[in-house]
Amino acid sequence: MLKGFTLIECKLNDAPSTPGVYRMVGEDDKVLYVGKAKNLKKRLANYTKPQRLSVRISKMVSSTVNLLYTTTHTEAEALLLEANLIKELKPKYNILLRDDKSFPYIHVTSHAYPQVKKHRGMRKDKGVYFGPFASTFAVNESVMTLQKAFLLRNCSDHVFANRTRPCLQYQIKRCSAPCVDKITESNYKKLVDQARDFLSGKSRVVTDVISQEMMRESDAQNYEKAAVLRDRLRALTKVQAHQNFHVQGLKDADVLSVYQESGKTIIRIMFYRGGNHFGSQNYFPRHSVDDSPSQILAAFIGQFYEAKTMPSTLIVSEPMEEVKTLEEAFFLLKNEKVTILCPMRGDKKTLIEQAVQDAKAALHQHISKTASQRQLLKAVGDLFGLEEVPERIEVYDNSHISGTNAVGAMIVAGSEGWMKNAYRKFNIKSLDVVPGDDYAMLREVLTRRFKHGLEKDQSNLPDLVLVDGGKGQLSSAISVMEDLGVTSVPIVAIAKGPDRNAGREQFFTSDGKEFQLPLNDPTLYFLQRLRDEAHRFAIGTHRAKRKKEMVKSPLDGVPGVGPARKKALLQYFGSGKAVTEAGLKDLMEVPGISKAFATKIYEYFK
Repeated sequence: MLKGFTLIECKLNDAPSTPGVYRMVGEDDKVLYVGKAKNLKKRLANYTKPQRLSVRISKMVSSTVNLLYTTTHTEAEALLLEANLIKELKPKYNILLRDDKSFPYIHVTSHAYPQVKKHRGMRKDKGVYFGPFASTFAVNESVMTLQKAFLLRNCSDHVFANRTRPCLQYQIKRCSAPCVDKITESNYKKLVDQARDFLSGKSRVVTDVISQEMMRESDAQNYEKAAVLRDRLRALTKVQAHQNFHVQGLKDADVLSVYQESGKTIIRIMFYRGGNHFGSQNYFPRHSVDDSPSQILAAFIGQFYEAKTMPSTLIVSEPMEEVKTLEEAFFLLKNEKVTILCPMRGDKKTLIEQAVQDAKAALHQHISKTASQRQLLKAVGDLFGLEEVPERIEVYDNSHISGTNAVGAMIVAGSEGWMKNAYRKFNIKSLDVVPGDDYAMLREVLTRRFKHGLEKDQSNLPDLVLVDGGKGQLSSAISVMEDLGVTSVPIVAIAKGPDRNAGREQFFTSDGKEFQLPLNDPTLYFLQRLRDEAHRFAIGTHRAKRKKEMVKSPLDGVPGVGPARKKALLQYFGSGKAVTEAGLKDLMEVPGISKAFATKIYEYFK
């Protein structure tokens, strides 16, 4: 079977001289590298000359057992396809964007009486979106302040439609109560327009209008109304303080600075929308030591903006060879012109220089934190006799109350701390699990996690598994691993001390060892933090599920009962429980409920 450089030379004969994307595939059909080219034949020819390649690239080519390529019409299309494949396949030798979470936005809905709220994920509503914001806390605080300043409703559309009298928010002057016509639709729309203008960068115009209105009310001796307007001004000033970091002429733009040191690279993004600064976010992409800052930045931009809303301008700290290709690719993707600038002078140059300095400081802090984290991971590896320093530790815990709303939780830690994008929640589904049986719950969670891991992505299997519990939990975990044929993953159980005394934890390993650690041992503190994080995540998941169950209506499960019929039934009987206890004749009296449907509801509950 052909392999490595011989395989590339053989495939080169049939390769076209057109733009496209190529994939180098290793053993077990694992994609090693995804690349793009303006001319596939010329690009692949570079891999046939080992003396010109770095040791890392030579190793990659030597491991290649198959070469696949896809032609495209243009280099821009090839760039988009490359970005998609890298995000999907996560090849070992590519520059990878590690944390690709979605950012929060502020959303003004398209309802007749719009709601201002936080939004994350897919956009299903046609309303207006502002952001992205780097901080969820900043979004929550801004939304709360805007609702208070402009007296906008914070209730859901369902609650709004069923409200018959003002809620507490109206009583404490934080809502104008459009649900019960305390304000006209046109006047409410004016408040929403002011909030929209404020978020669009016209904050000075909005505050001037409110200030003038406050003075008029004060002159007319309407001091109560003037005080309300004064409070609105104070609230808006607070939001402005978070956003004010102005640069002349900068409206909608992302500022991307890159800094490299000690084999690590940071990319820092500053978000500007409507002239306001909406926060910053740091990224630490995975790459080889041979990749230059400009190469890393170009690869990062292609992956980062493939599925995210992007501004009209990107300001970068490094000149890139692929600027025109990226601009063309983004026009194909977004159908809007995007300009990529690397300023050489002026205010934008000063801004990017400051951004690089901020990135440098953040990278130093990250390297320091990572070094101490790796020391702790090494100590854990030595403690449990692991052959190498663990790069991925998974910790499992369960949570329930007398077996109800049972959930399992998995948290993940590595050399860079908590890997929160890898956390997983498990609703206990098996009908064979007796309520409150912790062992059976753990077996279900581990079976689902590792069965999926073996089928989908074996590269994400952990180097160590920690379970909260004692010998029983350890035995359950070991039996699951044996059934699945997973023999390479060490398992350790952490049992709480007497009276749940922190510091007296007992450790049980899969090779039969039992021991405790000294009270002041740093490794003990680290393992306690891992266990406590899993416990926190499990408790939070359980509480969220329990809260959802508490507000669930008995009518939710009745086939054919939608919002209109539910509203009619609740208004007639007063509660969901009363509907379940109602007789057939009573159900037939409800407006909009036919005899046939009343019979259906009656039979459902009886």
